Amino acid sequence: MKRRYQAALKSLPKVSFRPATALREVLKEGYGRRDLWRDVQAGVVVGIVALPLAMALAIGAGVPPQHGLYTAIVAGAAIALLGGSRTQVSGPTAAFIAILAPISAKYGVGGLMLATAMAGLILIAMGAMRLGRLIQFIPHPVTTGFTTGIAVVIATGQVDKLLGLTGKFSDEWTERVWQLIERAPQIHWADLAMGGATLAVLIFFPRVTKRVPAPLVAMALAAVAAAVLERFGIGVTTLATKFEWHVGTASGRGIPPFPPLPAWPWSFPDADGHPLVLSAHVLGTLASSAFAIAMLGAIESLLSAVVSDGMAGTKHDPDGELLAQGVGNLVAPFFGGIAATGAIARTATNIRSGGKSPISAAVHSLFVLAAVLVLAPLLGWLPMASMAALLLLVAWNMAEVKHFRHILQVAPNSDVLVLLICFGLTVMADMVKSVSVGVMLAALLFMRRMAELTQARLIDGEHHRVPAGLPKGVLFYEIAGPLFFGAAQKAMEALHVVAKDNPVVLLDLSAVPAMDMTGLVALETVLSTLRAHKGTKVIFAGVQPQPLEVLDRAGLNGDEQTLFVRKTFDEGVVLARQLAQPAPPTAAPAPKVEQPVAT
Repeated sequence: MKRRYQAALKSLPKVSFRPATALREVLKEGYGRRDLWRDVQAGVVVGIVALPLAMALAIGAGVPPQHGLYTAIVAGAAIALLGGSRTQVSGPTAAFIAILAPISAKYGVGGLMLATAMAGLILIAMGAMRLGRLIQFIPHPVTTGFTTGIAVVIATGQVDKLLGLTGKFSDEWTERVWQLIERAPQIHWADLAMGGATLAVLIFFPRVTKRVPAPLVAMALAAVAAAVLERFGIGVTTLATKFEWHVGTASGRGIPPFPPLPAWPWSFPDADGHPLVLSAHVLGTLASSAFAIAMLGAIESLLSAVVSDGMAGTKHDPDGELLAQGVGNLVAPFFGGIAATGAIARTATNIRSGGKSPISAAVHSLFVLAAVLVLAPLLGWLPMASMAALLLLVAWNMAEVKHFRHILQVAPNSDVLVLLICFGLTVMADMVKSVSVGVMLAALLFMRRMAELTQARLIDGEHHRVPAGLPKGVLFYEIAGPLFFGAAQKAMEALHVVAKDNPVVLLDLSAVPAMDMTGLVALETVLSTLRAHKGTKVIFAGVQPQPLEVLDRAGLNGDEQTLFVRKTFDEGVVLARQLAQPAPPTAAPAPKVEQPVAT
């Protein structure tokens, strides 16, 4: 019992806190002025790209634009300095829109921030328990399916803003599409023209030059055009006309010209406009939303870190990155921020611009902060249709249409099924159900494939591993492949029938790399059946370390009477020959001589 308890304790994940692994590695290798200047330049470029994106992503998530800026400032800097990736840039991302928009619509800004803080705690726990590498086991069809589905949700959610449509739209995708069709005659042509022009600049300007970020040019032109149209009496919906802010006794429209100020997440309004009341009921209600934010944040941040490693030739610490993502998401809501994770596009821009260390991502946060303090009045001129056009381009780049089509063309039918189910559930339901069902379905299909790979056969006659053969009365049964649920029953079913009439059963487990509880139960069932026949001896031969440990925990380490365990196959064969030999005849007892009875 004590040995089982100790083994169970060893199997638990070890808790470890290793913050700032990337920054410490950079400083240890040496960091000079040239490195700093290069990181500052890269950080400014990324900040220019992130500035309109942060606002657009916040609007897409259903909250005022300044909350996206605060996320890039607070969470972006904290994650960069505490994380495990040298070049990753974190902040609000498009993938979160599909999750955050329903939360903000149902629970308000306060509910979204509280759920984000709870997700931060979950991410910290995941990083501390070293669960970072488990994300790599999510199958590619699952990630592609829900990523493409999220892109469709994002694009659909921006159509009304691009067309200048007013009124509230449903969060359900099919109903929203129908509402867009119904309200199509209400298109505001000035907004549509502004959004179309912005989208054209975003698409075609990079073909002219890539030295200047296309979002900077597109948004600057859009703001100037909005101001000019306003002079001629042609109004377009801008941030200033759409959003109003209140900070203390100050108020205004557009973006507040203040840095992120500390505040309790639950002090922000709920869906009805009242301050959120912190209670156990509210925490329980937001638990599933927090889990969804944490899971998507973990998946996207680690996928982004893998991409950055491939581009920069570095290696990230997944557990350290999860820990930093957790701290960033925990701290940001206390300064008005929302959920953050690694942003692939901004990370790629950082690397292409020469960023080599976490300092560049921290500089990007400082640039966004400076822009909020200096340019807030000008940012209010940004048209809503232009922000929608930017998100439409982000959704298109996120969709990975080529990868989606490639899976449909070359993947096995089971993978195609997983892809389509994940895509459909993401669009029609939500990302949590999509990933949960997708991973479960992929796991079941994987188990079926592994069960097909596990082979068990009765060796009758000569075998290449036993050239001389085995004596009569020895049953040689070979199992190849992992012995786990799905494969165990298939591997053992024939043994129940054929093993009963043989005094010695040699079970070759040398090709069994792993065994789980179901495999153990299958072996125990066979062993119980054979032991019911007096005189039957069972040999487990060639047992590898992991199955040997399982057998040892179960007390099946051999009683040397009916069960024998040998680590090598050859030892098992030698023992089988010895046990199959007939027992030497015992000497007959001497006849009893009767003594005469004296009279």
